[in-house]
Amino acid sequence: MKQDPAVVETSVTQHSGATRHPAKIPWPGLLVLAAAGFTAVTTELLPSGLLPQISRDLGVQESAVGSLTAAYAAVIVFTALPLSRFLAGRFPRKTLLVATVLSFALSNVLLALSPTLEIAVAARLLGGIAHGMLWSSMPPYVARIVPAHSVGKSMAVVFSGNSIALAVGAPIGTLMGTFMTWRASFVILAGVSALLALLAFWLLPPATDGTSSKASSLRAALKLPGVIAVATAWPLLLLAHFTLFTYIAPFLLASGLPEAATGLSLSVVGVSSLVGIWIAGLTADSRPRLSVIAAVGLLLLAFALLPLLGGTWVGAFALMTVWGIAFGAIGIYNQAAILQAGGEHKDAANGLTVVTIQLGIAVGAGYGALALTTAGAQLVPLAAALPTAVALAIIVAARRGGYPAGPREKRR
Repeated sequence: MKQDPAVVETSVTQHSGATRHPAKIPWPGLLVLAAAGFTAVTTELLPSGLLPQISRDLGVQESAVGSLTAAYAAVIVFTALPLSRFLAGRFPRKTLLVATVLSFALSNVLLALSPTLEIAVAARLLGGIAHGMLWSSMPPYVARIVPAHSVGKSMAVVFSGNSIALAVGAPIGTLMGTFMTWRASFVILAGVSALLALLAFWLLPPATDGTSSKASSLRAALKLPGVIAVATAWPLLLLAHFTLFTYIAPFLLASGLPEAATGLSLSVVGVSSLVGIWIAGLTADSRPRLSVIAAVGLLLLAFALLPLLGGTWVGAFALMTVWGIAFGAIGIYNQAAILQAGGEHKDAANGLTVVTIQLGIAVGAGYGALALTTAGAQLVPLAAALPTAVALAIIVAARRGGYPAGPREKRR
């Protein structure tokens, strides 16, 4: 049975507490947010590509420079949820986003000027706080400034910046550091962030919650079965992704492919994820349930077949293309799912997933290391397949909660 988009829009408006949804998608603002996401992910990943330069300049071991990435991720886990809950009800959402993007600029300037590793870590802590705030506040904000029946499409646009950064952001920054210095790379990144903050102030529409005074409650969100389902399945999929993504080099080498295949494979996953985001943008609002099940099923199939077919260029890159497409789409489907499942508590529910996703990424790297040492590099994809299968089971079971049928799907 189809739902009238007007009915859907009214329902979302009531749950969100907003007075109304706009009639049109603010495309310039969404593109600015996509660029902000690109900058955030590039900021997170850039130290890894510049690690030798930073190590030599600061006079510390390369292993110590790894703390710049670890500190960034750790502070997200501990600050994203409490800060988003504390600030969201006290400041306009647009103001928070502009301030968050400016915080990236400040973090990168401080990092570029850091004379010691300790100050560099402090600068990265600020960046991590900004990162957590951006991904906690941006999806609920987008859900309030676009038509209710276009939330999935809008999320696809915004999240495209994330995938583009994974594909080309860090490599471009690393190349800049090769031709200039690592400090210049972060200064340029800071300048981009400052420019985006100005554009955000100019182009982003305000988002208000109307007359609703009820605060978004994490406790109430946790009582919603759909929130628990999405907040469990989504991190499991990130865990699976980073189980293999982190150790793709040893897997390819063990499969008989040359070292050059590693960089190409990472680019294949990143670029093909853009195709997945595009597909999700077309289907997330109309057929979310069947689409997410299909995407996770394809991801599971790719992981299961990689040990068998990953020893050839054609087999490896064909399956990595499927992996990238499925993974890119999965993020959009889950983002739309958590906002719908959270209802009037969507802010708290979204903040919860920001934390659980970071935990999933961290555990994925450790789980992958365990699989690498115990089962061997060629079986790491099968280790990634296990949490993917669990996530698929959760999604299939959560028909009425986290992953309901969409307006164009047959209801039973």
